[in-house]
Amino acid sequence: MISLKKPPMGWNSYDYYDTAVKEEQVRANADYMAAHLKEYGWEYIVVDIAWYSYEAGQKREKFQYVPFSKVEMDEYGRLLPCRERFPSSAGGKGFRPLAEYIHAKGLKFGIHIMRGIPRAAAYRRTKIYGSDHFANEIANPYSICSWNPDMYGVCPGEEGAQEYYDSLAELYAGWGVDFIKCDDICRMDADSARAEIEMLHRAIEKTGRDMVLSLSPGPALVTEAEFYYKNANMWRITDDLWDNWESVRDMFDRCRSWQDHVSAGGYPDCDMLPLGRIGKGFMEERSTRLTREEQRTMMTLWCFFRSPLMLGAELTQLDDWTLSLLTNKNVLHLLELPQGAREIRRDDAVIVWQTEDPAEKSTYLSVFNVSDKGCRVCLSDYAGGEVKSAKELWQGRRIESTEMIELTSHDCLLLQYEGAGMSR
Repeated sequence: MISLKKPPMGWNSYDYYDTAVKEEQVRANADYMAAHLKEYGWEYIVVDIAWYSYEAGQKREKFQYVPFSKVEMDEYGRLLPCRERFPSSAGGKGFRPLAEYIHAKGLKFGIHIMRGIPRAAAYRRTKIYGSDHFANEIANPYSICSWNPDMYGVCPGEEGAQEYYDSLAELYAGWGVDFIKCDDICRMDADSARAEIEMLHRAIEKTGRDMVLSLSPGPALVTEAEFYYKNANMWRITDDLWDNWESVRDMFDRCRSWQDHVSAGGYPDCDMLPLGRIGKGFMEERSTRLTREEQRTMMTLWCFFRSPLMLGAELTQLDDWTLSLLTNKNVLHLLELPQGAREIRRDDAVIVWQTEDPAEKSTYLSVFNVSDKGCRVCLSDYAGGEVKSAKELWQGRRIESTEMIELTSHDCLLLQYEGAGMSR
């Protein structure tokens, strides 16, 4: 598994395309990222759920995941890309041609998988690659995801279980996969989830290929922070986050709970950024419902907390303002800081976070107005008495320590100044 110096940054197909993304759409978003976002650190292109399904997106008014849909699968019970949606996968090539296209642009390629083994594989009793055992022997028919019917959980104690996960990781490594998002596993709803995380981690390690392991959905268990760090690179601390202020506001509480468990190589994940154009696959295509102030607040908190940044928008439809939000180098620099960011103050209206950059000998302070009314804030109320002024990183201007700032509802200030911050 890869050792990461900063959280992954990239694009994921889910928020716009749901289950129905196609190869040409993935390539178009990769083209856009390479041209407009790569230089700012955005690099992962991730194909989300149900890429193996021939019926994905059909009957959407009734099903998000069509029960017992037709899937593409090899003789060893391993799911393959649907050839109708990913034509370059024909002839047993899998995702290798798409990964090569993305790699040629200087980007990295990822896929979504579900915990366990396909129910279709258990029904057909497919042989497990590299083993004398069969899918039905390791499948637990009582372990089914509550919201996706495609898989059975794997019985950890059965011979052939580890070999099955080994075969998956070997296949993905051969395709050139750089990022694996494993779903129905992070919050450990199933009794076998913890063991399946360990099996997948071991399988990735055996390949010798650097692959990010991302665990979903949340909320992850704070009591298992050390376990997550040992076995994965990122883990979701919330369920799916969408474009409403209540969800963003809730993340302040979650980030505070996890602030002591963020470190190089292991990142609690605040979930995807629902920015730009989203919702097409969900039959409600729209521009994000978050106000510009709320978008700025979300981006600031995610960067301060050092959450992975994954975009869910259709990138080719990004407007100039959203693009500027995603390419502010001074703000994105927060992801690289070694010091742990912390919440240092909170009341009904304002939440304040702080972190430090020892290399630059500077302090970053973010003041969030989480109330539904505007408020007035002053740098001198939050920084040490020696601080005379600070640079506001979104506005790009200097703010004097005694200057009163009118802060709109749900907006924030992101300040950088020389010297150490106030005591914690």
